[in-house]
Parts: sequence; C-alpha cells; structure tokens
Amino acid sequence: MLELIGLTWDAPDGRRILDDITLSFPSSGITVITGPNGGGKTTLLKIVMDIEHPLKGKVLFDGEDITSLDTTERARMGISYGFQTPVRFKGITIHDLLEIASGKSLEKEDVNRLLAKVGLCGKDYAEREVDQTLSGGEIKRIEIASVLARESRIAIFDEPEAGIDIWSFSGLISVFEELKKGDVPVLIVSHQERLMEIADRIIVIEGGRVSMDGKSEDVLKKLLPSACPLKKNGERV
Repeated sequence: MLELIGLTWDAPDGRRILDDITLSFPSSGITVITGPNGGGKTTLLKIVMDIEHPLKGKVLFDGEDITSLDTTERARMGISYGFQTPVRFKGITIHDLLEIASGKSLEKEDVNRLLAKVGLCGKDYAEREVDQTLSGGEIKRIEIASVLARESRIAIFDEPEAGIDIWSFSGLISVFEELKKGDVPVLIVSHQERLMEIADRIIVIEGGRVSMDGKSEDVLKKLLPSACPLKKNGERV
C-alpha cells in the first residue's frame, strides 16, 4: 500500500502547490487524479517517484518510509512512472527498451507477449527503433509495455492521453481496462472523462488540497452533473 502523509510542496517562486495532503492507495485498481491546471496533481505523483521532494510530509510504501530514497531506489522497489511525453531513443529498438526495463534478457516470445498486452504486434514492432517514426499512440503503448516489463508494484501515468489522436485513444483505453484487471495499483493524472469512467476511484485536487475523493461514479456525478448516466459497460444510456 502507498501512503502519503502531510505532503507539502512549494514552487521555486514560493507559491504553495501542495498543502498538507494525506492519502492512501490500495493494492489494486485504477485511481484517477484530476482537477484544475496548476492544482498540484502532477507534483503529487512526482513526489511519489522523488522527481520532486516534499517540503514536509512522508511517503510510505508497504509500511516503509521511503521519503529519503531517490528515484532509482524507488524504481528498484517496483514504483514505475510514465511521463506525459515519453522519451524517444534513436538507435534503441523496442526489444532493447523492454529488456532494459525488465533488467534481464528477453526472448522474442517474451517481447511479443508484452507488446500484445498493449495491442501491438511483435512482428511489426519489436525491432523498430524508439524514435520519431512512432506515433503518439504507439509510443504511449510502448511506454506502458515497459512498465509491464518491470513487473511494477505500482504504476503511475501522467496524462497518458496527451498528444493522442481519437483512434489511438480508444486503444489506450482498452490497455488501461486490461491493467484494471490485474493486481497492480495504477495512478493516473488525467482530465479525460473516459479514463475517469473506467477508474475505481477519482481524487480531485485543486488549490493544493483534496476537494473530492470517492468512487468514480459518485465523483463524476458531482463533476459532470448534466452528464447522462452510464450503463455498466461504460456506454451512455
């Protein structure tokens, strides 16, 4: 379980971005963190990965205080972070990238299996370079495959829908629906209603504080009061 206790963080110009936030996350399911721009959503998850360090507060992982651990140490513990704009590596193949992520040699079948989980065909993608020839949707899926390759204990994604066209976005939703069935907790910063609809929990952060926190359907009713109700399969009634 991930626990955030009394997290406070100030921007370099002195503005308070996070103000005494305390949250806990279970060992499975999807949590979407949303809210106005500048409210502190991304900063909160960067603190989990030690990309940013809190002014005050603690980060606990499975009961252990990891506040003083750096990004590399947290990655070794199984915390994975997917950036809003994934890094591209000219000269490195997707097969290479997945091996680096996993920390071990992967057979062709292993790579194909990981790519299949994110809706990509290994035959077409395994030996392609992780460069500018990949579309936004493709690079996002590959980044998710790299998170799966790490056998993460918690997976964090910062606005995975950013830069994705409508066709690729549908595929991305399918990937997260599959991740939801697993036993790894997934934390997503997003403004996308469709991602919020498939979430188990939604947390709204604004002005550096948690303004709403609850089951997806309950929070969505407050965020989108005029929206039509949803069927269980996520389609509009």
